[in-house]
Amino acid sequence: MLRDRYKRFRKFHQAKWDEELIFELSVPGERGVLVPLAEAEVEKAVGDGISVLGKLKRKKAPALPEVGQMRVNRHYMRLSQETMGTDVNIDISEGTCTMKYSPKVQEHMAARHPGIAEIHPLQDPDTMQGILEIYYKTEQFLKEVSGLDYFHFQPGGGAHGVYTNASIIRAYHQSRGDTKRTEMITTMFSHPCDAATPNTAGFKVITLMPDDNGYPPLDAFKAALSERTAGIMITNPEDTGIYNPRIKEYVDAAKAVGAICSYDQANANAFLGIARALEAGFDMCHFNLHKTFSAPHGCMGPATGAVGYKSFLEPFMPVPRVKFDGKKYYLDYNHPQSIGMVRQFIGNPNVVLKTYMWIMQHGTEGLKEAAKISVLNNNYMMKKLKEIRGIVMYYDFGPGKNRLEQVRWSWAKLKEDTGFGTDDVNQRLSDFGIQHYWTSHHPWVVPEPFTPEPCESYSKDDIDEWCGALKAISDECYNNPEIIKGAPHSGPVHKVKHPALDEEALIAVTWRQYQKKKGLKK
Repeated sequence: MLRDRYKRFRKFHQAKWDEELIFELSVPGERGVLVPLAEAEVEKAVGDGISVLGKLKRKKAPALPEVGQMRVNRHYMRLSQETMGTDVNIDISEGTCTMKYSPKVQEHMAARHPGIAEIHPLQDPDTMQGILEIYYKTEQFLKEVSGLDYFHFQPGGGAHGVYTNASIIRAYHQSRGDTKRTEMITTMFSHPCDAATPNTAGFKVITLMPDDNGYPPLDAFKAALSERTAGIMITNPEDTGIYNPRIKEYVDAAKAVGAICSYDQANANAFLGIARALEAGFDMCHFNLHKTFSAPHGCMGPATGAVGYKSFLEPFMPVPRVKFDGKKYYLDYNHPQSIGMVRQFIGNPNVVLKTYMWIMQHGTEGLKEAAKISVLNNNYMMKKLKEIRGIVMYYDFGPGKNRLEQVRWSWAKLKEDTGFGTDDVNQRLSDFGIQHYWTSHHPWVVPEPFTPEPCESYSKDDIDEWCGALKAISDECYNNPEIIKGAPHSGPVHKVKHPALDEEALIAVTWRQYQKKKGLKK
């Protein structure tokens, strides 16, 4: 029988190695693998394999570390022990990231299969019919989930997908000779990429603030619309967990002035199989396959921002498209109005494969069940968190409104009472064997925020343990402040206050740059 995770915690201390950089472990002449020279018969038949390189051959060998296999193995195993990955901790902490469990069968039986892992992007499509079929069938699944007509899997992440959509909006208006549409509308609690990527694509971005309902008043939204509006980019539910039930009214108002409506569905885990972009009236959308469809999300990649469109936007989609002629699958580049390639080749095949497997394992009812449990877990967690001293739900946005898959909470009361805020709690959390939590995007519109998302993967015991850790930390803030001041105590690195994080002159992202800034090399 499991212990009461809300009150009794695992003893935890993470490994700490005083580990050098791999370059500092280098020993001249040491090798991990000795590559044999070609035998005489082979060289006679095909050459030495070097002279054919011609001008491509380096004038001198690259300055790579010279390290033996044992030393390399120890180095990276030690670093792995200092990393709190998704498979060893309760990852409720990373709100908006949907850190769900990714079945290992997807990794070991499929993504690592040589037929997938060793695909060369330039090989003949006739030799990669299997993965092209997976692409094609996954597109059909997402068409059904969203109601839209076409999907593409080339973008390398969610923000990249939003940028792709902004580029297509621009291309659509340009194709009509409409050059006056220079503005894009989004909301404060939509994902920041819904403002950043249109700005990068050349649009002026108008960001609307929420009212008491948690989303912008319809009148204010309509007032922002004009003949200059190219499109709207909205996340729903927003990062507060609040769903705008009147979203179609907003979409209809935007369409009335000729704008294209883009649905950021990176928070889709709350309504899989329940609500679709089509019924809300959207013209385009994107899903994060590495979140909602369990690729997994961990460590910032690999990722795929799956972008979907209604048929009138199909001419502008990226190339190549995976198509099926009834006999075989092929790559179609023949789209003269396309915005072109937004990433090399067809994107990340292993992510699309894992998505296909996850959907196939769940089926229609399973996807809907995942959404229901996600919302149920969040509402159970809400009840537990409301009981913790110092935590408040920030009711300036959406008082009395239901939250779906996540909540943006606030430690404002804790800060007021004790002087400790969300960053202090975050530092202490890792001492409980739980990865740091995500606060929110800057600027902090909600004071002292944190944003957990339990999704459907976590059990009641997991949620109890996570909430119990916050309860214990809150008690420490009020009753034992010294332990908070020195936290974290059980990790490989204690409180980080490194000037290099903020001072460009001290940042070094390459070994050569590090040597120069340390004065080790001119």
